Amino acid sequence: MRNTDRITAVLLLVVSAAFAAGALKYYKWWGHDGPGPAFLPFWLGVVMSCLAALMLFRRTHPTPVSLLPQGGARTRVVVVLGVTAAFIALLKVLGMVVGTALFLVVLVRYLGRHPWWLTIAIALAAAGANWLVFVYWLRVPMPEGMFWTF
Repeated sequence: MRNTDRITAVLLLVVSAAFAAGALKYYKWWGHDGPGPAFLPFWLGVVMSCLAALMLFRRTHPTPVSLLPQGGARTRVVVVLGVTAAFIALLKVLGMVVGTALFLVVLVRYLGRHPWWLTIAIALAAAGANWLVFVYWLRVPMPEGMFWTF
């Protein structure tokens, strides 16, 4: 293991432990009606600490590992980044529901090479679930776009 990896692991371990401790110090762990505001940050800090410890104590690989994907994997990463950037850029125009459906159509069809009927079914189910949970049940204001208004 290189020294930079060890230094990074130690810094991540210290920061994540401080994150978990700070959650317990400044927020309530549990309230009369369930988990308090410290619950999630504490457990995130614990998980981050465990991952940092694994990084610190792992064995080095005998063969060099490439930081960036090679060949077809690189193309897939670029496609995902491009489609995600387009989704974000067009979010106000398309809206969350239509944008999510189109995002999934492109990714499922291109990356998964699934048939069109399955691609459309997945996109509609995910976009519908997105709308049902966030817009209908939780009343979270989402970008509606020019195609979707309620």
